[in-house]
Amino acid sequence: MSLTLDLAEQLIACPSVTPEDAQCLTLIAARLTALGFICERMDHGPDNAKVSNLWAIRRSALPGAKTLVLAGHTDVVPTGPLNQWSSDPFTPTHRDGKLFGRGASDMKTSLAAMVVAAEEFFQSQSLADFSLAFLLTSDEEGPSVDGTVKVVEALKARGEILHWCIVGEPTSVHQLGDMVKNGRRGTLSGKLTVQGLQGHIAYPQLARNPIHLLAPALAELTAVEWDKGNAYFQPTGWQVSNIHAGTGANNVIPGQVVVDFNFRFSTESTAEALMQRLEDILKKHHLQYTLKWTLGGLPFITTPGDLLQVVQQSILKHTGLRTELSTTGGTSDARFIAQICRQVIEFGPRNDSIHQINEFVRLSDIDGLKNIYLGILNRLQQLSHSAAVE
Repeated sequence: MSLTLDLAEQLIACPSVTPEDAQCLTLIAARLTALGFICERMDHGPDNAKVSNLWAIRRSALPGAKTLVLAGHTDVVPTGPLNQWSSDPFTPTHRDGKLFGRGASDMKTSLAAMVVAAEEFFQSQSLADFSLAFLLTSDEEGPSVDGTVKVVEALKARGEILHWCIVGEPTSVHQLGDMVKNGRRGTLSGKLTVQGLQGHIAYPQLARNPIHLLAPALAELTAVEWDKGNAYFQPTGWQVSNIHAGTGANNVIPGQVVVDFNFRFSTESTAEALMQRLEDILKKHHLQYTLKWTLGGLPFITTPGDLLQVVQQSILKHTGLRTELSTTGGTSDARFIAQICRQVIEFGPRNDSIHQINEFVRLSDIDGLKNIYLGILNRLQQLSHSAAVE
């Protein structure tokens, strides 16, 4: 059996529904410790919902050596109805050339591929010219407040310098290696409460309907061009996700309406500017409102440089594909790491079954992914060695 497949199956067998780690990090830390990594648990959060975090690093003896971080998460989303699965979600199962199980593609195969790639790399390189680290958490699929963000804060306080980072999110679409994420949009959410005056629906002159009051502002907000985007990002978008109003009775004008909305924004806009523009529109319509903002993450971009170069070269060698760079999709923990690391990309297996019933990864992609990761390590070793010689 493939070593990567074997480890992926061991990880899938751990029922690590967020924020549970279910001993995944213990399993990984044992493998890394055997390679000479210094492993540090940086668990965080309340005792009844402790998030498991691991920072592991094998430092190069070379003065001034750069650091590559391999990052990811052990937690998975809930299974959904068990009777809709063709096999137990935490029993790794092979069918039709695929490995089925919760987390198979998001992202336990990536973690297995990263660990085995590191093992094979250090079998051939007793002394690396760059430091290699792992940053892993069990809080990516959840609220993401006690996981990677806390490790990043601790590393920043220590003065730890990170140069390159690969997050193992499933980014491939049609074939392994056809897409790499070299950035992500920012996410800014708001909860808007517009006040009216509750009353009988037959006497509207005695009430103020907050839905009616909000409607013109809502129409204007949907028509705003927030920015035009740029070469890396599509234009900033604003979307309403929920509207709540009413008592449940059909003869009562509600006293307030609550609107949940979200910006996905490019580097052409700032969170502060978007907040101000939206509130200016609300004020123009003379609404009585309260507004609570939540900044989920800032946008980031990794422009072509040495990390993207070696990633693209390794993908090309092992798949024959010239990978597409993209900033589409949702958010990931890369948004936190980008605050202390200039070059951050996401790359992993195909994402066509993530979060679904009967999640799977193709068996042919498992060692293919490991070989690409190993190729990246080998190329960074060549790059670092050349820089040291110069």
